[in-house]
Amino acid sequence: MSSELQPMKPKNFWERPEGVTGGLFMTAILLGGGYLLYQALPTLITLASNTLYLAGLLAALAAIIYMVLDPKMRNLIWYIYKSIMRWITGVFVQIDPIGILKSYIDSLKDNLSSMNAQISNLKGQMYKLNEMIKQNQRDIQNSLGLATKAKETGKDAIMVLKARKAGRLQDSNMKLEDLYKRMEVLYRVLSKMYENSEIMLEDLTDQVIVKEQEYKAIKASHSAISSAMNILSGNSDKKYMYDMALEAMAEDVGQKVGEMERFMDVSKNFMDSIDLQNGVFEEEGLSMLDKWEKEGASFLLGGDKNKIIAKANSTDVLDLNAPIPSPSKVERGGNQYDSLFEQ
Repeated sequence: MSSELQPMKPKNFWERPEGVTGGLFMTAILLGGGYLLYQALPTLITLASNTLYLAGLLAALAAIIYMVLDPKMRNLIWYIYKSIMRWITGVFVQIDPIGILKSYIDSLKDNLSSMNAQISNLKGQMYKLNEMIKQNQRDIQNSLGLATKAKETGKDAIMVLKARKAGRLQDSNMKLEDLYKRMEVLYRVLSKMYENSEIMLEDLTDQVIVKEQEYKAIKASHSAISSAMNILSGNSDKKYMYDMALEAMAEDVGQKVGEMERFMDVSKNFMDSIDLQNGVFEEEGLSMLDKWEKEGASFLLGGDKNKIIAKANSTDVLDLNAPIPSPSKVERGGNQYDSLFEQ
């Protein structure tokens, strides 16, 4: 499979949904803390005049400075804060990576069904267009033949009419052949996306079944105390690392599903702009396809994008009757998401 897992930088806390919650709470804490400090300032000044109270204030200040300067303690407080924000966000927003991946599985199933229908419709239109081109070629040869006979018999008016008709048909065929090439690009891309999406669905379904059980076991053995001890000892928290791997997986799938749906919209708009009955098509549909071709790398197609476009514009003949390939796990090198969980 050529659409390898795209290397991606893990999202930091502020880029994830709980980061928004954390930002709001952080702002409220700073503003509220500043206001309370301002209100309590006269009382603190009074307390500082008492030696015993002054010692207590200095001890509290020393504790705060220690937490700020000590990396392990700072990381522990930050971890606790992030965990609280994640829990609060989870009350209102779906942030459980397993739940998100399950929703992507449902989306993929629906999209594959729609894409299959689009491919079938496109294939039917390409058969019709190819037949129109062949019929025009037959009519061109027939008109040229009649023009030749008319010239031989001195019927100049008929010769001109038939020659002009052949010229019009030739111009029409040039446009139709160009349209067929664009439809061929569309067909090749849709077929490859369908193939890769089927593989992604299989890999994703397998991973979710396995990882859901593993995730439950990790959560069952996980506790706030064990996480705190791991952080204080400088070790990575296993649940946190597992969360990051699942989130990276969900992020990759989300990008690919989004691209898949976007290209299906491009495909639909392109096909809706074509009127084969009258041999016309709107430029808007073509411009959308051209824009997609000129865009950068594809998440779902990987390095195959440019190869597919080049192949469609080459002399390589597209076999519309060839089935969409479905390589086995052995042929494609196993599950594409296994590497995310290698620690």
